[in-house]
Amino acid sequence: MRIAQLSPLAESVPPKLYGGTERVIAWLVDELVQHGHDVTLFASGDSRTKGKLHAVWPRALRLGRRGADPNAACALLIEAIAERARDFDVIHSHVDWLPLPVLRRTGVPFLTTMHGRLDLPGLADVIGAFPEAPFVSISDNQRRPLPDANWIATIPHGLPKDQFRPSFESGSYLAFLGRLTAEKGPEDAIRIARAVGMPLRIAAKIPRAETAYFKKKLEPEIDGKEIKLVGEVDEARKEPFLAGAAALLFPIDWPEPFGLVMIEAMACGTPVIAYRSGSVPEVVEDGVTGFIVDGEEQAIEAVGKAGRLDRSRIRARFEERFAADRMARRYEDSYRKLLARGGCRA
Repeated sequence: MRIAQLSPLAESVPPKLYGGTERVIAWLVDELVQHGHDVTLFASGDSRTKGKLHAVWPRALRLGRRGADPNAACALLIEAIAERARDFDVIHSHVDWLPLPVLRRTGVPFLTTMHGRLDLPGLADVIGAFPEAPFVSISDNQRRPLPDANWIATIPHGLPKDQFRPSFESGSYLAFLGRLTAEKGPEDAIRIARAVGMPLRIAAKIPRAETAYFKKKLEPEIDGKEIKLVGEVDEARKEPFLAGAAALLFPIDWPEPFGLVMIEAMACGTPVIAYRSGSVPEVVEDGVTGFIVDGEEQAIEAVGKAGRLDRSRIRARFEERFAADRMARRYEDSYRKLLARGGCRA
């Protein structure tokens, strides 16, 4: 198939540092190329791909020139696919709802993977204006705010089996990986680590909008020894960071649509201790790949049990459930179904 993939422009594909959506897009494109498809990636010019790159903006917005208008970049992305739509058998958008008015008029089958939370005000009205537009969710829980959307599949994220090498040795610290925002639970992670007397290593970005939160709530707790901030980590540093951990703490307080870091930890053989929220019950197998807990007290108990889990079994379950090859084949099935019925003719 000739497939177009539309990526957000905030990060390159794959991202240099933080950026789950763009990382998943990179893996999907490369797998589809490996399967013999002709794939064109519409993304920032500093992206790298096994497919064909159509650069619609010179550099990823977050790490590019400050002051660049993201709306201008997105307009160029939409115009690029509008001009080239007939070059493809199917168009796969990862840019939420923005391209829908154009995609519905191209006459080319398309689908949209929703990567974020869907309980935002006004989103139901937008989706309701495109009742025939096909959507893919990344977890069943993600769909709950928009039950009437035209969901055609739930396809969990997957990453290449050779992306991370697992460690089957007991780790020496607890790990936290993600954005330093209250909803991600870094304060809980610090309290859990202190309660069990284990070091906590935090690999995370500090969003500009969260600087005040970081300085008030987190910085006073980070001593550089027991509680240490190591900053954002790239792929090379992420593997030893996760593989060396006794467990990954995922104490979220929001409806996380998927939580890529959970399967990254599993790929390293590292158990996940996660709060029961969002997609967590769909990703973590309680007592096998980690523990699903309700609050700090249960998380503290789970840390004591994490060492009993078989890290080789955790890795095996990752390969069985969350490999990139499996993700790509499920998307291929969705593309073929769209082609068989002529796609969306909204």
